[in-house]
Amino acid sequence: MKSEPYTVTFGIIGAGRIGKLHADNLLNRVEGARLKAITDPFLDEEWAASRDIPLTGKDHRMMLDDPEIDAILIGSPSAEHAPQMIECAQAGKHIFCEKPIALDPEIIRNALAEVDKSGVKLQVGFNRRFDPNFAAVQQQVASGALGEPHIIRITSRDPAPPPAEYVAGSGGMFLDMTIHDFDMARFLSGSEVTEVHAYGAVLIDPEIGKAGDIDTAVISLKFANGALGIIENSRKAVYGYDQRVEFFGSKGAAMADNNTPTSMVVFNESGTIRDKPLYFFLERYEEAFVAEMQAFVNAIREDKPTTVSGNDGLAPVLIALAAQESLKSGKPEKVDSV
Repeated sequence: MKSEPYTVTFGIIGAGRIGKLHADNLLNRVEGARLKAITDPFLDEEWAASRDIPLTGKDHRMMLDDPEIDAILIGSPSAEHAPQMIECAQAGKHIFCEKPIALDPEIIRNALAEVDKSGVKLQVGFNRRFDPNFAAVQQQVASGALGEPHIIRITSRDPAPPPAEYVAGSGGMFLDMTIHDFDMARFLSGSEVTEVHAYGAVLIDPEIGKAGDIDTAVISLKFANGALGIIENSRKAVYGYDQRVEFFGSKGAAMADNNTPTSMVVFNESGTIRDKPLYFFLERYEEAFVAEMQAFVNAIREDKPTTVSGNDGLAPVLIALAAQESLKSGKPEKVDSV
């Protein structure tokens, strides 16, 4: 083990929108981190050159044998996550993997077994846990100030739906979009989801329905600790990216509202005017993306457990699959245990 503290040297698999975001954060905003390499079959060489990244290429395997690289960030297409996670674990590299690890629980379990066998650290990219507003609510819950949990309400509405061709390969809304909300439900409640009852409809884009998915949903949850939860999703909110949570407990409640460009409110004879929510998720969760990577780096440097474990990556997939089954059956469905 390296002496503490030391600079954690990263390689990134995948230079799409998320990979580039993480690259810029590692280069500029994450303390104790160094970015040495990035690979992508369709790498934008001009972009990589503009960042002065020392090593670039099309094949991620070039990073696995590099003794300088301590950690690999997996930001490739979802179907490649689990196989690449196994490769990284076998190469002795710490792993940050964007969600989902996979859409099949057995594939996830097999990948996690390899990680456990290797002894490397793994963090899954559920970035919303690191949003300052949501984290503040969770801290109030964890402190006991709000008492026993009774109701968790989560609102998540995108500003615009994805293309139907994306939907067809995403695993569906529950595994692509709502998976973040399932993670947030576990995070805020401090408990596992035991049962889901999902209602869904196609109210925005008929092409999404033709692709076999829904664009609007309400999901009720039951937790092991007795609390109840409600998640509401829409693929299109005309006013922006709507992200809110509420925790109601025996001693009080806490809410986190949307982020807006400014906090200014104008009052005049026409009414009250304030900014609409931030439109794009990269803006909304800008600080969360930095904070999650800083937490991962700190876990490596201090040899502590990561804050979002492999089981935290598995549990929301199990909830999503139960929600899909509920949507088909029209009945509540039990959630498989991790």
